[in-house]
Amino acid sequence: MRPSKLPQVGTSIFSQMSALAAAHGAINLSQGFPNFPIDQSLVDELVSQAKNDVHQYTPMQGLPALRAEVCSLIALKYQRTCAIEDVLVTAGATQAIFTCIQALVHPGDEVIILDPSYDCYEAPVVLSNARPVRIPLQADFRPNWDLIASCIGPKTRLLITNNPHNPSGRIWEASDYDQLEQLMAQHPQLLLLSDEVYEHIVFAPHQSIHQRPLLHERSMIVSSFGKTFHITGWKIGYVVAPPKLMHELLKVHQYLVFCVNSVAQHTLANYMKQVDVSRLGPFYQQKRDVFASALESSRFELLPTQGSYFQLASYARISAKSDLEFCEELTIKHGVAAIPLSVFNANGEDRHLIRFCFAKTDETLYLASERLCKI
Repeated sequence: MRPSKLPQVGTSIFSQMSALAAAHGAINLSQGFPNFPIDQSLVDELVSQAKNDVHQYTPMQGLPALRAEVCSLIALKYQRTCAIEDVLVTAGATQAIFTCIQALVHPGDEVIILDPSYDCYEAPVVLSNARPVRIPLQADFRPNWDLIASCIGPKTRLLITNNPHNPSGRIWEASDYDQLEQLMAQHPQLLLLSDEVYEHIVFAPHQSIHQRPLLHERSMIVSSFGKTFHITGWKIGYVVAPPKLMHELLKVHQYLVFCVNSVAQHTLANYMKQVDVSRLGPFYQQKRDVFASALESSRFELLPTQGSYFQLASYARISAKSDLEFCEELTIKHGVAAIPLSVFNANGEDRHLIRFCFAKTDETLYLASERLCKI
Protein backbone atom coordinates (compact mmCIF):
# COMPACT_ATOMS: atom_id res chain seq x y z
CA MET A 1 0.00 0.00 0.00
CA ARG A 2 1.28 3.48 -0.84
CA PRO A 3 1.96 6.00 1.92
CA SER A 4 -0.95 8.15 3.08
CA LYS A 5 -1.44 11.49 1.35
CA LEU A 6 -2.27 12.95 4.78
CA PRO A 7 0.01 11.00 7.13
CA GLN A 8 -0.46 13.40 10.05
CA VAL A 9 -4.25 13.37 9.92
CA GLY A 10 -6.31 11.13 12.18
CA THR A 11 -9.67 11.44 13.88
CA SER A 12 -10.27 15.10 14.72
CA ILE A 13 -10.09 16.25 18.32
CA PHE A 14 -13.71 17.37 18.02
CA SER A 15 -14.88 13.85 17.22
CA GLN A 16 -12.60 12.39 19.89
CA MET A 17 -13.91 14.61 22.66
CA SER A 18 -17.54 14.18 21.62
CA ALA A 19 -17.07 10.40 21.67
CA LEU A 20 -15.42 10.60 25.09
CA ALA A 21 -18.26 12.75 26.37
CA ALA A 22 -20.82 10.24 25.11
CA ALA A 23 -18.93 7.32 26.63
CA HIS A 24 -18.84 8.95 30.06
CA GLY A 25 -22.19 10.74 30.04
CA ALA A 26 -20.49 14.13 30.16
CA ILE A 27 -22.01 17.46 29.17
CA ASN A 28 -20.57 18.16 25.73
CA LEU A 29 -19.25 21.73 25.53
CA SER A 30 -16.49 20.63 23.16
CA GLN A 31 -17.85 20.40 19.62
CA GLY A 32 -19.37 23.59 18.22
CA PHE A 33 -23.02 22.79 17.70
CA PRO A 34 -26.18 24.08 19.42
CA ASN A 35 -28.34 21.74 21.51
CA PHE A 36 -31.51 23.84 21.37
CA PRO A 37 -34.33 23.71 18.79
CA ILE A 38 -34.11 25.70 15.59
CA ASP A 39 -36.61 28.45 14.79
CA GLN A 40 -40.08 26.92 14.45
CA SER A 41 -40.79 29.06 11.39
CA LEU A 42 -37.74 27.48 9.73
CA VAL A 43 -39.12 24.04 10.57
CA ASP A 44 -42.49 25.02 9.12
CA GLU A 45 -40.84 26.31 5.95
CA LEU A 46 -38.86 23.09 5.60
CA VAL A 47 -42.01 20.97 5.94
CA SER A 48 -43.81 23.13 3.42
CA GLN A 49 -40.98 22.99 0.88
CA ALA A 50 -40.59 19.23 1.26
CA LYS A 51 -44.15 18.86 -0.07
CA ASN A 52 -43.31 20.83 -3.21
CA ASP A 53 -41.59 19.73 -6.37
CA VAL A 54 -38.11 20.80 -5.21
CA HIS A 55 -36.34 17.46 -5.02
CA GLN A 56 -34.18 17.47 -8.14
CA TYR A 57 -30.85 19.11 -8.91
CA THR A 58 -30.64 22.85 -8.46
CA PRO A 59 -28.40 24.94 -10.72
CA MET A 60 -24.80 24.03 -10.04
CA GLN A 61 -23.87 27.40 -8.53
CA GLY A 62 -26.89 27.42 -6.25
CA LEU A 63 -30.55 28.36 -6.37
CA PRO A 64 -30.77 31.89 -7.86
CA ALA A 65 -33.39 32.92 -5.29
CA LEU A 66 -31.10 31.91 -2.42
CA ARG A 67 -28.09 33.66 -3.91
CA ALA A 68 -30.25 36.78 -4.33
CA GLU A 69 -31.12 36.65 -0.64
CA VAL A 70 -27.43 36.39 0.22
CA CYS A 71 -26.78 39.49 -1.88
CA SER A 72 -29.60 41.32 -0.11
CA LEU A 73 -28.17 40.40 3.29
CA ILE A 74 -24.69 41.62 2.30
CA ALA A 75 -26.17 44.89 1.01
CA LEU A 76 -28.17 45.41 4.20
CA LYS A 77 -25.37 44.55 6.63
CA TYR A 78 -22.29 45.79 4.79
CA GLN A 79 -23.62 48.17 2.10
CA ARG A 80 -21.86 46.16 -0.59
CA THR A 81 -23.54 45.41 -3.90
CA CYS A 82 -22.98 41.87 -5.15
CA ALA A 83 -24.37 40.07 -8.16
CA ILE A 84 -25.78 36.59 -7.72
CA GLU A 85 -22.98 35.41 -10.02
CA ASP A 86 -20.58 36.36 -7.19
CA VAL A 87 -22.19 33.82 -4.82
CA LEU A 88 -21.59 30.07 -4.75
CA VAL A 89 -23.74 27.89 -2.47
CA THR A 90 -21.65 25.10 -0.92
CA ALA A 91 -22.09 21.97 1.18
CA GLY A 92 -20.98 23.83 4.28
CA ALA A 93 -18.16 26.28 4.86
CA THR A 94 -15.61 23.46 4.94
CA GLN A 95 -16.42 22.57 1.33
CA ALA A 96 -16.18 26.24 0.40
CA ILE A 97 -12.71 26.46 1.92
CA PHE A 98 -11.58 23.21 0.29
CA THR A 99 -12.89 24.36 -3.08
CA CYS A 100 -11.12 27.73 -2.88
CA ILE A 101 -7.78 26.15 -2.03
CA GLN A 102 -8.01 23.34 -4.57
CA ALA A 103 -9.03 25.76 -7.32
CA LEU A 104 -6.40 28.43 -6.80
CA VAL A 105 -3.38 26.93 -5.02
CA HIS A 106 -0.80 25.20 -7.22
CA PRO A 107 2.00 22.72 -6.44
CA GLY A 108 4.89 24.51 -4.80
CA ASP A 109 2.79 27.47 -3.65
CA GLU A 110 2.77 28.59 -0.02
CA VAL A 111 -0.35 29.30 2.02
CA ILE A 112 -0.23 31.30 5.23
CA ILE A 113 -2.39 30.02 8.10
CA LEU A 114 -2.65 31.97 11.34
CA ASP A 115 -2.51 29.84 14.49
CA PRO A 116 -4.44 28.85 16.49
CA SER A 117 -6.45 27.81 13.47
CA TYR A 118 -9.38 25.58 12.58
CA ASP A 119 -8.24 22.17 11.36
CA CYS A 120 -9.85 22.26 7.89
CA TYR A 121 -7.35 24.76 6.46
CA GLU A 122 -4.18 22.69 6.19
CA ALA A 123 -5.37 19.44 4.56
CA PRO A 124 -6.47 20.94 1.21
CA VAL A 125 -3.17 22.83 1.05
CA VAL A 126 -1.23 19.59 1.47
CA LEU A 127 -3.48 17.82 -1.07
CA SER A 128 -2.62 20.60 -3.53
CA ASN A 129 1.08 19.73 -3.10
CA ALA A 130 1.56 23.19 -1.64
CA ARG A 131 3.22 24.18 1.62
CA PRO A 132 1.25 25.45 4.64
CA VAL A 133 3.08 28.21 6.50
CA ARG A 134 1.73 28.29 10.05
CA ILE A 135 2.27 31.64 11.78
CA PRO A 136 1.26 32.23 15.42
CA LEU A 137 -1.08 35.04 16.34
CA GLN A 138 -0.09 37.34 19.17
CA ALA A 139 -0.91 36.51 22.79
CA ASP A 140 -4.14 38.50 22.46
CA PHE A 141 -5.01 36.53 19.28
CA ARG A 142 -4.57 39.49 16.94
CA PRO A 143 -2.35 39.15 13.86
CA ASN A 144 1.36 39.89 14.14
CA TRP A 145 1.63 41.85 10.90
CA ASP A 146 5.39 42.26 10.99
CA LEU A 147 5.84 38.51 11.34
CA ILE A 148 3.30 37.80 8.61
CA ALA A 149 5.02 40.24 6.25
CA SER A 150 8.39 38.62 6.92
CA CYS A 151 7.02 35.21 5.89
CA ILE A 152 5.63 36.30 2.51
CA GLY A 153 7.79 35.48 -0.48
CA PRO A 154 7.40 34.99 -4.23
CA LYS A 155 5.77 31.56 -3.68
CA THR A 156 3.12 32.84 -1.27
CA ARG A 157 -0.23 32.44 -3.03
CA LEU A 158 -2.87 32.67 -0.30
CA LEU A 159 -3.46 34.13 3.15
CA ILE A 160 -6.23 32.55 5.23
CA THR A 161 -7.88 34.70 7.88
CA ASN A 162 -10.66 33.91 10.36
CA ASN A 163 -12.67 36.70 11.95
CA PRO A 164 -14.51 36.43 14.34
CA HIS A 165 -11.89 33.97 15.39
CA ASN A 166 -12.33 30.34 16.32
CA PRO A 167 -11.22 29.32 18.93
CA SER A 168 -10.50 32.61 20.73
CA GLY A 169 -13.63 34.65 19.98
CA ARG A 170 -11.38 37.61 19.11
CA ILE A 171 -12.54 40.28 16.64
CA TRP A 172 -10.08 42.26 14.57
CA GLU A 173 -9.67 45.98 15.06
CA ALA A 174 -9.92 48.50 12.22
CA SER A 175 -6.14 48.90 12.23
CA ASP A 176 -5.78 45.19 11.41
CA TYR A 177 -7.76 45.69 8.23
CA ASP A 178 -5.65 48.72 7.36
CA GLN A 179 -2.49 46.67 7.70
CA LEU A 180 -4.01 43.82 5.70
CA GLU A 181 -4.78 46.22 2.85
CA GLN A 182 -1.19 47.50 2.92
CA LEU A 183 0.15 43.96 2.89
CA MET A 184 -2.02 42.92 -0.05
CA ALA A 185 -1.00 46.04 -1.97
CA GLN A 186 2.66 45.15 -1.49
CA HIS A 187 2.16 41.61 -2.79
CA PRO A 188 -0.02 41.63 -5.92
CA GLN A 189 0.26 37.83 -6.34
CA LEU A 190 -1.41 37.24 -2.97
CA LEU A 191 -5.05 36.15 -2.63
CA LEU A 192 -7.16 36.28 0.53
CA LEU A 193 -9.47 33.58 1.89
CA SER A 194 -11.56 35.18 4.65
CA ASP A 195 -13.40 32.71 6.88
CA GLU A 196 -16.30 34.69 8.35
CA VAL A 197 -18.66 31.92 9.42
CA TYR A 198 -19.38 33.65 12.76
CA GLU A 199 -19.94 37.07 11.18
CA HIS A 200 -23.42 37.47 12.70
CA ILE A 201 -22.47 36.20 16.18
CA VAL A 202 -20.69 39.30 17.44
CA PHE A 203 -20.76 41.26 20.70
CA ALA A 204 -18.45 44.13 19.70
CA PRO A 205 -17.98 46.33 16.62
CA HIS A 206 -17.05 44.07 13.73
CA GLN A 207 -15.88 44.65 10.19
CA SER A 208 -15.93 42.30 7.23
CA ILE A 209 -13.87 42.05 4.09
CA HIS A 210 -17.17 42.97 2.42
CA GLN A 211 -16.54 46.48 3.77
CA ARG A 212 -13.08 46.73 2.25
CA PRO A 213 -13.47 47.49 -1.49
CA LEU A 214 -9.70 47.51 -2.02
CA LEU A 215 -9.68 43.78 -1.24
CA HIS A 216 -12.77 42.57 -3.09
CA GLU A 217 -11.11 41.62 -6.37
CA ARG A 218 -8.61 39.35 -4.61
CA SER A 219 -10.78 37.89 -1.86
CA MET A 220 -12.99 34.89 -1.27
CA ILE A 221 -15.34 35.39 1.69
CA VAL A 222 -16.82 32.28 3.28
CA SER A 223 -19.92 32.16 5.48
CA SER A 224 -22.25 29.53 6.92
CA PHE A 225 -26.02 29.16 7.04
CA GLY A 226 -25.39 26.37 9.52
CA LYS A 227 -23.73 28.64 12.08
CA THR A 228 -26.12 31.53 11.48
CA PHE A 229 -29.39 29.61 11.73
CA HIS A 230 -28.35 26.83 14.19
CA ILE A 231 -28.59 24.17 11.45
CA THR A 232 -25.06 22.75 11.44
CA GLY A 233 -26.38 19.34 10.36
CA TRP A 234 -27.74 20.78 7.11
CA LYS A 235 -24.14 21.41 5.97
CA ILE A 236 -24.84 24.43 3.82
CA GLY A 237 -22.80 27.59 3.39
CA TYR A 238 -21.57 29.91 0.68
CA VAL A 239 -18.59 31.78 -0.69
CA VAL A 240 -18.55 35.23 -2.29
CA ALA A 241 -15.85 35.91 -4.88
CA PRO A 242 -15.28 38.17 -7.92
CA PRO A 243 -15.90 36.74 -11.42
CA LYS A 244 -12.28 35.93 -12.20
CA LEU A 245 -11.91 33.83 -9.05
CA MET A 246 -15.44 32.41 -9.14
CA HIS A 247 -14.75 31.06 -12.63
CA GLU A 248 -12.04 28.84 -11.14
CA LEU A 249 -14.05 27.87 -8.05
CA LEU A 250 -16.90 26.55 -10.19
CA LYS A 251 -14.55 24.23 -12.04
CA VAL A 252 -13.77 22.41 -8.79
CA HIS A 253 -17.22 22.71 -7.24
CA GLN A 254 -18.97 21.01 -10.14
CA TYR A 255 -16.88 17.85 -9.68
CA LEU A 256 -16.73 17.96 -5.89
CA VAL A 257 -20.46 18.11 -5.12
CA PHE A 258 -22.03 19.56 -8.31
CA CYS A 259 -24.86 21.14 -6.32
CA VAL A 260 -26.21 21.36 -2.77
CA ASN A 261 -29.33 19.93 -1.12
CA SER A 262 -32.30 21.29 -3.03
CA VAL A 263 -34.87 21.29 -0.21
CA ALA A 264 -32.51 23.17 2.10
CA GLN A 265 -31.84 25.80 -0.56
CA HIS A 266 -35.53 26.42 -1.29
CA THR A 267 -36.25 26.55 2.44
CA LEU A 268 -33.53 29.07 3.18
CA ALA A 269 -34.43 31.24 0.18
CA ASN A 270 -37.89 31.80 1.69
CA TYR A 271 -36.80 31.87 5.33
CA MET A 272 -34.23 34.60 4.74
CA LYS A 273 -36.98 36.95 3.60
CA GLN A 274 -38.46 36.94 7.12
CA VAL A 275 -35.56 36.45 9.53
CA ASP A 276 -33.58 39.25 11.22
CA VAL A 277 -29.96 38.15 11.67
CA SER A 278 -29.20 41.24 13.78
CA ARG A 279 -30.91 39.44 16.67
CA LEU A 280 -28.27 36.72 16.65
CA GLY A 281 -25.60 38.73 18.46
CA PRO A 282 -27.77 39.62 21.49
CA PHE A 283 -29.10 36.03 21.58
CA TYR A 284 -25.62 34.55 21.96
CA GLN A 285 -24.31 37.38 24.11
CA GLN A 286 -26.94 36.44 26.67
CA LYS A 287 -25.64 32.86 26.64
CA ARG A 288 -22.05 34.01 26.92
CA ASP A 289 -22.97 36.15 29.93
CA VAL A 290 -25.00 33.38 31.58
CA PHE A 291 -22.03 31.04 31.30
CA ALA A 292 -19.53 33.63 32.52
CA SER A 293 -21.69 34.65 35.46
CA ALA A 294 -22.24 31.04 36.50
CA LEU A 295 -18.46 30.45 36.51
CA GLU A 296 -17.57 33.49 38.64
CA SER A 297 -16.97 31.34 41.71
CA SER A 298 -14.88 28.79 39.80
CA ARG A 299 -11.09 28.62 39.57
CA PHE A 300 -11.21 29.04 35.79
CA GLU A 301 -10.11 32.37 34.34
CA LEU A 302 -12.22 33.34 31.33
CA LEU A 303 -10.66 35.27 28.45
CA PRO A 304 -12.60 38.03 26.66
CA THR A 305 -14.96 36.75 23.96
CA GLN A 306 -16.12 39.29 21.35
CA GLY A 307 -17.68 36.95 18.80
CA SER A 308 -18.48 33.30 17.89
CA TYR A 309 -20.03 30.96 20.43
CA PHE A 310 -16.79 29.88 22.04
CA GLN A 311 -15.26 30.76 25.40
CA LEU A 312 -11.58 30.26 26.18
CA ALA A 313 -10.67 29.55 29.78
CA SER A 314 -7.38 29.20 31.61
CA TYR A 315 -7.12 26.32 34.07
CA ALA A 316 -3.64 27.35 35.27
CA ARG A 317 -4.89 27.81 38.85
CA ILE A 318 -6.29 24.28 38.85
CA SER A 319 -3.73 21.98 37.23
CA ALA A 320 -0.27 21.81 35.66
CA LYS A 321 -1.30 19.01 33.31
CA SER A 322 -1.20 19.45 29.55
CA ASP A 323 -4.38 20.85 28.06
CA LEU A 324 -5.17 17.52 26.37
CA GLU A 325 -4.71 15.59 29.63
CA PHE A 326 -6.78 18.15 31.50
CA CYS A 327 -9.63 17.93 28.97
CA GLU A 328 -9.66 14.17 29.23
CA GLU A 329 -9.74 14.38 33.03
CA LEU A 330 -12.39 17.07 32.90
CA THR A 331 -14.60 14.83 30.79
CA ILE A 332 -14.06 11.55 32.64
CA LYS A 333 -13.90 12.75 36.25
CA HIS A 334 -15.99 15.93 36.24
CA GLY A 335 -18.49 15.28 33.46
CA VAL A 336 -17.82 18.28 31.19
CA ALA A 337 -16.12 18.03 27.79
CA ALA A 338 -14.00 20.84 26.33
CA ILE A 339 -11.35 21.21 23.60
CA PRO A 340 -7.62 21.76 24.30
CA LEU A 341 -6.26 24.86 22.58
CA SER A 342 -2.89 23.31 21.68
CA VAL A 343 -4.47 21.20 18.91
CA PHE A 344 -5.13 24.42 16.97
CA ASN A 345 -1.38 25.19 16.87
CA ALA A 346 1.10 23.61 14.47
CA ASN A 347 3.82 23.92 17.10
CA GLY A 348 1.60 22.39 19.80
CA GLU A 349 2.01 25.43 22.07
CA ASP A 350 0.20 24.74 25.34
CA ARG A 351 -0.86 27.82 27.31
CA HIS A 352 -3.14 25.86 29.67
CA LEU A 353 -6.19 27.12 27.80
CA ILE A 354 -9.29 25.16 26.83
CA ARG A 355 -12.31 26.01 24.68
CA PHE A 356 -15.93 25.70 25.77
CA CYS A 357 -18.92 26.04 23.42
CA PHE A 358 -21.78 28.05 24.95
CA ALA A 359 -24.26 27.43 22.12
CA LYS A 360 -26.36 25.45 24.55
CA THR A 361 -29.58 25.81 26.50
CA ASP A 362 -29.32 27.87 29.68
CA GLU A 363 -30.14 24.70 31.62
CA THR A 364 -27.14 22.94 30.06
CA LEU A 365 -24.87 25.90 30.80
CA TYR A 366 -25.98 26.08 34.43
CA LEU A 367 -25.53 22.35 34.95
CA ALA A 368 -22.06 22.39 33.34
CA SER A 369 -21.06 25.44 35.39
CA GLU A 370 -22.19 23.77 38.59
CA ARG A 371 -19.83 20.89 37.89
CA LEU A 372 -16.98 23.18 36.86
CA CYS A 373 -17.31 25.27 40.00
CA LYS A 374 -16.68 22.18 42.14
CA ILE A 375 -13.23 21.59 40.65
